[in-house]
Amino acid sequence: MIKITLNNKPVELDVDPQMPLLYALRDELKLTGTKFGCGAGQCGACTVHVNGQAMRSCVTPVSAIAEQAITTIEGLADHNGKLGESAVQVAWREFKVPQCGYCQSGQMMSAAALLQAIPQPTDEQIIEHMQGNICRCGTYKRIKAAIKSAATHSSASSLSASHSATANSADSTLPVSTSPSNLSSSNKGAVEIFDARQLASKKQGAAS
Repeated sequence: MIKITLNNKPVELDVDPQMPLLYALRDELKLTGTKFGCGAGQCGACTVHVNGQAMRSCVTPVSAIAEQAITTIEGLADHNGKLGESAVQVAWREFKVPQCGYCQSGQMMSAAALLQAIPQPTDEQIIEHMQGNICRCGTYKRIKAAIKSAATHSSASSLSASHSATANSADSTLPVSTSPSNLSSSNKGAVEIFDARQLASKKQGAAS
């Protein structure tokens, strides 16, 4: 039995430890928002978050993410916990990003991870960190515009929450490989693509 935290809820998986997380999500847990694209971790359609980091679930065995916090597209929410209303999802609707829509859950998950790591990314940072997510419809310009809009709205929401908290206190918050080794070493504070092999190695070292 493999225990994980999925979209802020405890979940137990009674599956083959080598089953890809993508299959566990779709077939066992019936969370079908995460898509199968290439099966090799190269297209980004299957992207989810592991402890806030973007991860390709089609190449990650469930054993590698035991006891970890997983977020899927179904779990994205705004600062108040309202599902489906994260800044990225609101911007995606505002800019009418999807065409066929198949890759878009992975696009949004990667975008959300980017904004979590870099709240105000430059155009170059957006392009670099979204390059592992392929869109066969070619909606890259709309994706970039939506991310920039989401960054603006996220900052505004965070500033508003910070001011509110202060007041309350006074009265009585394009396509290439995306493996970590291929991320630009000069881009400090960049989005980290979760590597399940590293986590598995750490677990083996701790057990030995």
